Amino acid sequence: MKEQRHPRKRAAFEPPLEPPRADPAMRRPTATSAGAVLVLLRALAGALWAVSVAFSLPPWLQQIAGAASGDASASTDPDLAGLSDLGPATAIFLTLMGALFVVQVVLGIRILFGGNLSRVLVMLISVASISAGFVGWWQAGVEITLRTTLLTLSLDILVLLALSSRDAAAYARRPRGRRAHGSRTGAAR
Repeated sequence: MKEQRHPRKRAAFEPPLEPPRADPAMRRPTATSAGAVLVLLRALAGALWAVSVAFSLPPWLQQIAGAASGDASASTDPDLAGLSDLGPATAIFLTLMGALFVVQVVLGIRILFGGNLSRVLVMLISVASISAGFVGWWQAGVEITLRTTLLTLSLDILVLLALSSRDAAAYARRPRGRRAHGSRTGAAR
């Protein structure tokens, strides 16, 4: 008696490089829309994290961050009372983080319109970010809390889950434009 498989489930022996097939008129799947929105949220979370690292948090936000992370000392830390020294290192850090913010926003918009290269780049950035968080936790003992990297780490994981789905891959790899209707040299023959 042969078991019948659900057609949407992946088999463990499925070849990993076989591209999914999609109709050129395919509607944008939910996974792609969710992935693009998560990338934009990840860019915003990264920008907020950079600003909170470069400058101190306002007192009301310190209390919320301390209560949410369970760290009561976070709301009473005297080093967080004023602005950090805006030296050249801080300016370079903010410039790099601003550039990363712009790149992530552009990639998020390109993913929304079905850019496969953008989808792959964002997934690679997410893997690098998750790996850096793990290495920081493993080697340096950096705590993963809401006040540090929990938000960005969770958004990176959700981005990976959304953009690595079959539907998102099929939508990003679908034939579009002239490629969908044949090339000019093929049509002239």
